Amino acid sequence: MKGQAFNPYLPEYEYIPDGEPYVFGDRVYVYGSHDRFGAPMFCMNDYVCWSAPADDLSDWRYEGVIYRKNQDPKNRLGVRLLFAPDITQGSDGRYYLYYAFDFMGIMGVAVSDSPTGPFEFYGHVQYADGIVWGRKKGDSFPFDPGVFVDDDGKIYLYSGFYTPVPGIVTGFRSLEFKGGYVLELEPDMKTIRKPEKLLFPKEGPGSFAGHEFFEASSMRKYNGKYYFVYSSRHNHELCYAVSDSPTEGFRFGGTLVSNGDLFLNGNEDESHASNYIGNTHGGLLYLNGKYYIFYHRHTNRSSYARQACAEELVMDENGMFQQAEMTSCGLNGKPLKGVGTYPARIACNLWSKDGTGRYDCKNPKKAFSNHPYFTQDKKDGDESARQYIANMRDGAVAGFKYFEMGEARNISVELAGIAWGKMQVSEKQDFTIINSEIQVNNPTGEYRTYQAELNTGVGKYALYFRYQGEGKIDFMKFTLF
Repeated sequence: MKGQAFNPYLPEYEYIPDGEPYVFGDRVYVYGSHDRFGAPMFCMNDYVCWSAPADDLSDWRYEGVIYRKNQDPKNRLGVRLLFAPDITQGSDGRYYLYYAFDFMGIMGVAVSDSPTGPFEFYGHVQYADGIVWGRKKGDSFPFDPGVFVDDDGKIYLYSGFYTPVPGIVTGFRSLEFKGGYVLELEPDMKTIRKPEKLLFPKEGPGSFAGHEFFEASSMRKYNGKYYFVYSSRHNHELCYAVSDSPTEGFRFGGTLVSNGDLFLNGNEDESHASNYIGNTHGGLLYLNGKYYIFYHRHTNRSSYARQACAEELVMDENGMFQQAEMTSCGLNGKPLKGVGTYPARIACNLWSKDGTGRYDCKNPKKAFSNHPYFTQDKKDGDESARQYIANMRDGAVAGFKYFEMGEARNISVELAGIAWGKMQVSEKQDFTIINSEIQVNNPTGEYRTYQAELNTGVGKYALYFRYQGEGKIDFMKFTLF
């Protein structure tokens, strides 16, 4: 019996950002970088893989570590970090994993006979003369690989990173930062066949003004058209461009998803985003007649503890996508059941009475000391860790989308923290309708369960929880019954 799928779709203790989804055989595989909860930097863990049956995206299976930082001979000490990877299957049937070591300015390649590895070091992307790409004067900065094998067998590698300065010194050479690039590879999957070409300039004609290229290259092909996904200079949104060619003629398509729901319904105010924002990265998936965009959210008042999310997309008759909103039921295919127990960690919206903000600001823990946030109760990698919403103070809101309501007549919440007040529940984010009001009185700070009647209509509804009162609460879960 299939279960329900939630966002984040992986276990609560797992932190996989930059997810690239692919179908190999009868399973969906997700490859991403690997954050370490509580770490001071991005991507401090080794690469792992998760997969799910193509007909059940609620049943994700851990495939183990597939590649370790110290397998690359240029990183034997393991001090360099594995940033966002991408993968493809070569003409020889093997699987090729592409990666960039933080800001070294080189691109590595690993290979395996299986999509779940183990992957072995294969080489670095290089010129025919053996010089590694990123080591010649005038090379662009190899970063965030997006690898794509076209129907004619040609192999394209997309890369790039936005910076306001003209270049960066990596090793002993100055590399170019003019936007997003593409180059063609030989059938050996690592030798450059055609040199790089600037495809997405960061300024000037073709720069998609207002949504210029930042990073996170990803390519797919649907119905004969090429869809290039990237993170814009706003960095909280994934945008796309579409063309009839993999190497030219791209036109801006729009925003696919923002991890703060910005640009949706005309909202561009970062201080009042629907969630706390930061960078994002992901890819498109077409499966069983539906399109999905994979991306990540931020937790722990940090840019370095990101979790995998996905949303269904709507494509119109012209092959263009509508922007998806963040939901709690992204891969479920329908609203969640209106009865049962749900963890607070699947909230898709979270804000304080003063709004939200960017986690990539200076000292976010201080800047957002009075704001709610997602966190967990144990160290990184502990599978018994429980994730919850911490530090909900007066006026803080957690929103969940969507449920098929009509059966439940009561609601309970499990809360901790020394607090006196009430938890209001509404189907409207502005709380113009109050569907339930739950009294809270906790002088001990320990977890307690409180309940009240619930009055909603029948059909698809969001549920927003707003704490009003003294003290602060930690929100673990709620039950509709």
